Amino acid sequence: MIIKIDKDKRHEAGHDKLTGLCNPEHLMQKMKELTTQEAFNKAAACCSGAEYCLSDIQKKLDKWGLGAAQQEEVLTRLQAEKFIDEARFCRCFVRDKFRYNQWGRIKIMQALRLKNIPDTCCREALAEIEEEEYLCVLRKLLQSKARSVKAASDYEHNGKLIRFGLSRGFEMNAITRCLHVEEEDFT
Repeated sequence: MIIKIDKDKRHEAGHDKLTGLCNPEHLMQKMKELTTQEAFNKAAACCSGAEYCLSDIQKKLDKWGLGAAQQEEVLTRLQAEKFIDEARFCRCFVRDKFRYNQWGRIKIMQALRLKNIPDTCCREALAEIEEEEYLCVLRKLLQSKARSVKAASDYEHNGKLIRFGLSRGFEMNAITRCLHVEEEDFT
């Protein structure tokens, strides 16, 4: 969408006469502050479209320029009206990162910790991953990677596969178990 501004009105809209660029300081002054209700409505609309955790919404509220008291009020109301639910977010996050991104438990747990999700919620959500499905995903990843790995010896080949599995967030014992069970598939 292109917005045309009359040449005479450019200065009023915050444009610099010399460069023709928009002055961000001028725009910040013109930006109206959100009320608590408007912030709640905006955050609720975000939460209706996708799952968000408390820290994600808090960052958004902070970016929108809300004070600490207003943020607390909005977050409390969002939780009370079930727009934000840490356990629900955690389950969805774990399921998506495991199924679509093929991350291991360690990498998922680290990402959840960065979002300040309580460890109890994380462990409960991670426990929902079935061990057989977990090992199957890891086995497929290792088999796929084994085709592209070039190494002089089996030791070096397995070392590269182990590093790959660890970088995806899988546990060392799961990686070695997959490597030893189907060792002939990797060569």
